[in-house]
Amino acid sequence: MRRSAVCLIIVALATPLFGFVTPAARAQAPAPVVPHAWLYGAWTGGIFPVTSSMTPQACLSQPVVIFTKDVVLRATLIDPIYHQRIIETVRSEPNVTDFKFTPAVDGAASLEAGLLGTAPPRSQSGFGCPNPDTLHVVRRSDNEIVFEGCKDFPEPLVRCVPK
Repeated sequence: MRRSAVCLIIVALATPLFGFVTPAARAQAPAPVVPHAWLYGAWTGGIFPVTSSMTPQACLSQPVVIFTKDVVLRATLIDPIYHQRIIETVRSEPNVTDFKFTPAVDGAASLEAGLLGTAPPRSQSGFGCPNPDTLHVVRRSDNEIVFEGCKDFPEPLVRCVPK
């Protein structure tokens, strides 16, 4: 009896050390805090004013910016491919979120020639902000944000909400 009690105590103490977590302990652990979770999803506008008559289908068919846990995607007017920025750090306050991205790599510059031997186009991987590897997001309401100081996004962005 004494030996089995000692074994149980040893197992109980060693379990967290070796990464073994019981389902009950996992259920009690708090979820990791993601400071920009309120931004998750698709947003439109920014480049152009959003009309009040825009349907959810039209908004979701071509969003301008998409926020995820690890990546921010942005569209441009002349390129059908979304530009991906990998999030390095996020700092958030009640109505402001600041992103710092990993340094941008211009994939087009690594190609020797573009279409028909012309020079490849420069990638617009930033947001037109003073520092291309940062983004300052200000929340105006639950469904409206602005990118302060970013010339590529002079208009507010509106969340695409499906009905």
